[in-house]
Amino acid sequence: MSDMLGLNVDMKSSETFGVGQVAEQFGLATHVLRHWESMGLLTPERDGDRRRYRDADLDRIAVILKAKEAGFSLDDIREMFVVGNPGTRREIMRRHQADLIGRIVALQASLKLVEGALNCEHEDITQCPNFLKAVGLVRNQR
Repeated sequence: MSDMLGLNVDMKSSETFGVGQVAEQFGLATHVLRHWESMGLLTPERDGDRRRYRDADLDRIAVILKAKEAGFSLDDIREMFVVGNPGTRREIMRRHQADLIGRIVALQASLKLVEGALNCEHEDITQCPNFLKAVGLVRNQR
């Protein structure tokens, strides 16, 4: 996952933008924006039957993309947007934080396993004392 999503929101001005323009600007398919609207994540203005996006909509799309990159579900993102209580929003963040910590721990264990395997020259990795030690398997000496 990249540190920067690389969003270009230089479209900002007092004008509005159509769904195709916005989708192209963010590298999204138009149906994604429509889906997000149906979920209550976006509320673009309407000009007849055409969606018109303003600066605040562009900001919201950028936030949605960053939150998705951080692993939030669309339901959690919607809940964070609509909840008026900062305490409830913090609880959503705490749940996600706990999930991230668990995933980081699991990934660190996976990395330790891979690094241990990379340092093993044995034909059968399960018989390599260095690998077994790296993954936390220590035999009692008899």
